Amino acid sequence: MTTDLRPWRGVLVATALPLNDDLSVNYDKYAEHCAWLVENGCDGVVPNGSLGEYQVLTPEERAKVVETAVAAVGGARVMPGVAAYGSAESRRWAEQAREAGCASVMLLPPNAYRADERAVLAHYAEVAKAGLPVVAYNNPIDTKVDLVPELLATLHGEGWIQGVKEFSGDVRRAYRIAELAPELDLLVGADDVLLELAVAGAKGWVAGYPNALPKSSVELYRAATRGDLDTALPLYRQLHPLLRWDSRVEFVQAIKLSMDIAGRHGGTCRPPRVPLLPEQEAAVQAATEKALAAGLA
Repeated sequence: MTTDLRPWRGVLVATALPLNDDLSVNYDKYAEHCAWLVENGCDGVVPNGSLGEYQVLTPEERAKVVETAVAAVGGARVMPGVAAYGSAESRRWAEQAREAGCASVMLLPPNAYRADERAVLAHYAEVAKAGLPVVAYNNPIDTKVDLVPELLATLHGEGWIQGVKEFSGDVRRAYRIAELAPELDLLVGADDVLLELAVAGAKGWVAGYPNALPKSSVELYRAATRGDLDTALPLYRQLHPLLRWDSRVEFVQAIKLSMDIAGRHGGTCRPPRVPLLPEQEAAVQAATEKALAAGLA
């Protein structure tokens, strides 16, 4: 269970967003999904991340998604993504999250261009003015801006960030971050390095695959963070054929397909995302069905 002091700790699910056949947002299903995740052991939700397709939402939709999550599970359990092309816009989204009752926000660096260090520092300083704790999101694969440990330590030292969702895939960074900024909370950012970062001291997991398999995912996280490798390692091996999809371009489509197979509402995506190729769909289906047959639902 998360605490109000550090609500970004634990398993926070980067929620997929259910859409209707006409691609409008199904807010009722989204509210039910958020509640279901918490009922199945997850500590909170992260709306308006990439998995939530925030880039293709209207401002009205994006605000309502946050409000829906807060109404479903309470603001302390909701850490919205507030990424935007401009720092002022990101700050406004952080203010909207604060007004909705959220206890923290997650923020990418500037991502409209390859920002330098001065721009990154100014960006986080601006959004921190909204008054909510900020968890940085390091995704150099997609943003081309790398929040290296030294930069993270500077951001934390200035009081602009309290944690980092680490998606670089370089698990060695966990130890360097701990050396340079021991009070900065490291959150697992990619499902397929969960065990490695948990062993290295991660305090949370901004997770994708619990959308489909929350109970086994939470069991894996809890075992890994308490050092129970006898439980964690076999479970990690069973889940890894699915977890690795979180680091692929088609991660939204793959996780939504697994949700459908597991009896949840995954459904389609908004363009420009397109359906999985037949061979991709077959691979996700086979891995999901194998996990379900093993009792990992």
